Amino acid sequence: MKEYQTITEISGPLVYAEVDEDIGYNEIVEIETPQGDTLRGQVLESSEGLVAIQVFEGTSGIDQNASVRFLGETMKMPVTEDLLGRVLDGSGRPIDGGPEIVPDDRIDIVGEAINPYSRDYPEEFIQTGVSAIDGMNTLVRGQKLPIFSGSGLPHSDLALQIARQASVPEEDEESEDGEGSEFAVIFGAMGITQEEANEFMEDFERTGALERSVVFMNLADDPAVERTVTPRMALTTAEYLAFEKDYHVLVILTDMTNYCEALREIGAAREEVPGRRGYPGYMYTDLAQLYERAGRIEGREGSVTQIPILTMPGDDDTHPIPDLTGYITEGQIYVDRDLESQGVQPPVDVLPSLSRLMDDGIGEGLTREDHADVSDQMYAAYAEGEDLRDLVNIVGREALSERDNKYLDFADAFEAEFVDQGFETNRELETTLEIGWDLLSMLPKEELNRVDEEFIEEYYREEDSEREVVEAAD
Repeated sequence: MKEYQTITEISGPLVYAEVDEDIGYNEIVEIETPQGDTLRGQVLESSEGLVAIQVFEGTSGIDQNASVRFLGETMKMPVTEDLLGRVLDGSGRPIDGGPEIVPDDRIDIVGEAINPYSRDYPEEFIQTGVSAIDGMNTLVRGQKLPIFSGSGLPHSDLALQIARQASVPEEDEESEDGEGSEFAVIFGAMGITQEEANEFMEDFERTGALERSVVFMNLADDPAVERTVTPRMALTTAEYLAFEKDYHVLVILTDMTNYCEALREIGAAREEVPGRRGYPGYMYTDLAQLYERAGRIEGREGSVTQIPILTMPGDDDTHPIPDLTGYITEGQIYVDRDLESQGVQPPVDVLPSLSRLMDDGIGEGLTREDHADVSDQMYAAYAEGEDLRDLVNIVGREALSERDNKYLDFADAFEAEFVDQGFETNRELETTLEIGWDLLSMLPKEELNRVDEEFIEEYYREEDSEREVVEAAD
């Protein structure tokens, strides 16, 4: 192994060194500082005679007397089933005071793309216990469904709730017979504050969710370069558990905005020509490399499902980060500032939210035969109620017809009873659909034009609509 003392320039997180041999792209580097510290890095660019190295721990302490060793291999994640219950830093080293990891294998963190021919279509329901997701924007195994939020909104609480509650109902039934796949959560945090990290860890430990989780923590004061490695470490672990050990793995990545800021920082240090709003032109490709690692493979039991979380700068969903994410992923869940200010928990706005794979993951044999109709009808009724709220602001409630007033009442009740459930409540899908029918029964039968007649006969509650009439008369 050759050692060089040929550093020519240090720029932000990058170190440039002269070499006299061919160095591979993404090769791992060790840099020994004059103080005796060993820092790790990765080759970002390799041209004849010169390499650019991004240093994971930051470049402080490095000068021209530092020595550079090229290890001849790319970055690998040590993987084993024993990772469950462990807390690691952003580059995969244990920080929970536990023993060193004894890996079964070491896998390249860039991963291998799933052959499109071998991809299995995602269509099995994952229950998150959150009505606004399970009922209206259902998550299925192998899907990538991001949460779009704004700064200061409780997306972390929603992420923790999903991590704590998520389950695969049909697998739970099978596992009682000793068969079926287990469920695991990989939690990758990028650029979060120490306070947020403490909250996450407290919640994981208090609820026992840590036992089936692997947590990767990259804090705000950790080097930005490490942030580019964290999601790849998390996804490599997820793929191993899913495709080698038959787990159903839910990967929660927060916050993708911090990840993209790290890309921008490295791009600026490399003096690249910037793209939209200063982000690198290859950001779409980079994000796709992460998001497309969700999925199922034919003939394998396990699956990788992703929930990336991103805070939209200025609550702007046309910003490059949510915009590009929306192109790659299969829908989005919106966390809404107005609902949050009204005290709705979780403040999910179902109208702009969407799960593109929902139709294939619900219905008879998957969830319940009336699921799609209930969801469609509630969506339509809530949308009408929302429109009428704007009208009430202009003409007042007295000017509205009895029918319109029912839709207004429906919109209020939908937010108060269906969406607002608190961050500690875990609702079975049956409960979610029952609440849906309670709400739909506030409307006259003839208004339920998106629900099959036989479902109305079976589930519609006459007494609810009669109660509405009595209350109106009082």
